[in-house]
Amino acid sequence: MPDKSILILGCFDTKGEDFLFLRNCIVSQGEKVITMNTGVMGTTKEFLVDIESDQVALEGGYSIAALREAHDRGRAVDIMGRGAAKLAAKLVLQNKIKAAIGMGGGGGTYIALSAMQEIPLSIPKLCLSTLAAKDLSRQMGSKDITLMPSIVDVAGLNSISKLLIRRAAAAICAMSEITEEKGDTVAGTIAISMFGNTSACVNQCSELLRQQGYEVLAFHANGVGGKAMESLIREGCFDAVLDVTTTELADDLCGGICSAGPDRLNAASEMGIPQVVVPGCLDMVNFAQPDTVPAQYQSRELYNWAPDVTLMRTNKEENKILGERLAGKINRSPAPVTVVLPAKGISQVDAYGEVFYRPEINRVLFDAIKENTKTTIEVIETDMHINDPEFSAMLVRALLGMMGKRQE
Repeated sequence: MPDKSILILGCFDTKGEDFLFLRNCIVSQGEKVITMNTGVMGTTKEFLVDIESDQVALEGGYSIAALREAHDRGRAVDIMGRGAAKLAAKLVLQNKIKAAIGMGGGGGTYIALSAMQEIPLSIPKLCLSTLAAKDLSRQMGSKDITLMPSIVDVAGLNSISKLLIRRAAAAICAMSEITEEKGDTVAGTIAISMFGNTSACVNQCSELLRQQGYEVLAFHANGVGGKAMESLIREGCFDAVLDVTTTELADDLCGGICSAGPDRLNAASEMGIPQVVVPGCLDMVNFAQPDTVPAQYQSRELYNWAPDVTLMRTNKEENKILGERLAGKINRSPAPVTVVLPAKGISQVDAYGEVFYRPEINRVLFDAIKENTKTTIEVIETDMHINDPEFSAMLVRALLGMMGKRQE
């Protein structure tokens, strides 16, 4: 491994003693460090600071003096988080870091996790935090960040904090030394999206692709999974995408709990890699227990998939919008794209005799896709159900055909 350092992120103005201990624990294991001060009110003389807070603030768009004068903690935390993220991204591009570690309370955790959003999967990330037991899903995003509870506040050394800081230092040093195993050579790596309602299709596609020598990574289309897939596509991890389950678009439209945000279905087009897209599970929006369904949807067609999962059948108006949005996203792609429409149903519960079987609503979706997709994109409608083995085989043939043409 090239001579790289472990990035230490933190507010050295108020927690200098704690970060000196962390730094010494890491250095004692033979590692080099890069220290970044994200504290607004000052710094520390206890150890060398490589990137000072004035530089972090400037990267966030403000001077450190302006942040101090404003006396607005929330704004300062946001600015320092943005600046730390930009500087972390630069260190990654410069190939200077092998791992990153941060620690702190609410503000320090927010800033450290913001910076870690710009650090790719190949680089381990750990945060020792007073908030580790809380829901930090928004701050964590789709990144592979390890959260470690600090138990006591990060506010001066004591027997408990020293023990946990030593463990955190040992963990990040050990993780930084893990290298990717060289496995068997694969023909390529493919991302595929799945849901319980499309599991049969995805399992069949995955098996067929593996038989052809491809590595297949499946992502659960529950919001977090979609975000993770989009993020890894942008990191260049995949040669193609088989987006069987685009249901997160419906949750984004209607405020469901499985939304991956408005960026879903953008990354493959931006990266210019082949993709086969299916409107899988666009017949449903996901909510939790029945009493969590918003009031405006209480009179809609609902189905309890599980005690904590309530599905709402999408209607014609929503399907028209979803078809237009899906088409608009894939129209941006410079690479080959194929859309495949299963006329006999787009989910397990959208099949003849099942609770969400509404072919007239699917027709609105399919027509909206066809009418709004640019002519260079092939749209195939087939008289199959999404979970039919023959449908899976069609998807795989389409994807491999596009990948073969791209490699010629």
